[in-house]
Amino acid sequence: MSRTVTLRLKDAVYERLCTLAEGDNRSLSNFIETATLRYLEQEEYVDEFEMREIRGNQPLNESIARGLEDAMEKRGRYV
Repeated sequence: MSRTVTLRLKDAVYERLCTLAEGDNRSLSNFIETATLRYLEQEEYVDEFEMREIRGNQPLNESIARGLEDAMEKRGRYV
């Protein structure tokens, strides 16, 4: 189900969004929705460089493994 959202924009921002939407052959609404989804994906997921750092951090991985094991065994206190 889609919802209607009212949004207040400065004229310059509105014009820029309209121009970008037109360049992508999209409606303004679709452009804003697509741009928002792209932003959310970038914020929610780790990029490849960051993931390599995480995988290469042995103490962090050992700590995560211990935490997972504790959670599976229902040990510890969850705050």
